[in-house]
Amino acid sequence: MKKERVIIENETGIHARPATEISKIAMKYPCDVFLLVNEKKINAKSPLMIMAAGIKTKTEVEILCDGEDEDKAIEELKNFIKNIS
Repeated sequence: MKKERVIIENETGIHARPATEISKIAMKYPCDVFLLVNEKKINAKSPLMIMAAGIKTKTEVEILCDGEDEDKAIEELKNFIKNIS
């Protein structure tokens, strides 16, 4: 299992478009992908679950990947989340 922490810098937080993109990235990989936000474990392959979490700016998010291609998945997600605009 790989873990990586990122801080949401986007001033609008994670809304519909970035939630959908995060899910698209997560679905490209066969590993399990979760976001840990405020002690809630969210399935990153579900855009609705990500949006329902109400992730705001300056929130710390931990990306959890476990399984095949976890290194690639966590790296791509980390880069995307750090650059959400």
